[in-house]
Amino acid sequence: MVTRTLERAPAGPSSPTTWPAAAMPPLFVVLWSSAFIAGIIGVDAAPPLLLIVTRFVLAGLLLAGVAVALRMPWPRGRALGHVAVTGVLIQAVQFGALYCALGMGMPAGVVALVQGFSPVLVALASAPALGERVSRRRWAGFALGAAGVVVAVSDRVAFSAAAVPLAIAGLAGLSAGTVYQKRYASDMHLITGTAVQFLVAAPLVAAASLAFETPQVAHWGSFGAAIAWMVLVNSVGCFLLLNLMLRRSSASRVSTLFFLTPSVTALMAWLIVGQSLSVAALAGLALGGAGVLLASRS
Repeated sequence: MVTRTLERAPAGPSSPTTWPAAAMPPLFVVLWSSAFIAGIIGVDAAPPLLLIVTRFVLAGLLLAGVAVALRMPWPRGRALGHVAVTGVLIQAVQFGALYCALGMGMPAGVVALVQGFSPVLVALASAPALGERVSRRRWAGFALGAAGVVVAVSDRVAFSAAAVPLAIAGLAGLSAGTVYQKRYASDMHLITGTAVQFLVAAPLVAAASLAFETPQVAHWGSFGAAIAWMVLVNSVGCFLLLNLMLRRSSASRVSTLFFLTPSVTALMAWLIVGQSLSVAALAGLALGGAGVLLASRS
């Protein structure tokens, strides 16, 4: 019902839904980028897969509880299968791999940089898989945005080589999951669909944690703070916004927002954990913003 209201509202200053729709992309970028800050804190307190599975279980149960209390419809049959696939790709593969890369010493800005190339992969896949036309102006926006993410972390490229395949796997999971969801599960219920994604991903990550980690928390205070933020803000807030934007717009257009995450992550790291904010990060923020603006207006 909310989605239909937003779609049918007339464009213009008098429309009561114009500003919420316009606020979704920048809000999503800020909330999504904050996950890297929470990740820095979390992987210092506990193994990365234990951190992720705790996040998935709590977020999934929270959303499932809301859905049951309000008697929301759950996906069934083939639709349930499609939602489960998106959960494996976007949740288990992406976050399991990226947070393991963080745990291996890859800086958050570099992880965000790798993730920031998702728009290019999504655009390449969207044409054959979704029939989405990508204009020359949008490709120019992709190029500008990609340049922005490279510049943003150009002075922070020292990291463990063992983390590189994991970061690339996380990028592949996000990109493939975005295209798959747009094609097969774009009409899933926002609350119950997101709950299914988390609850499907949780057992897979738990099995990986038991196989490859010693699931033990070293600092409960930091662990609890990181988990609380990840569950309430990054898992619930971010993915409700992401799923709503994927319902309202093309996959390639939504994915351009990831061009902004490396620079915004660097800015937040400066404000919250005291990391230095370089000239490169500021320049990357400007380039990334210009790329998103150009791609989103084409």
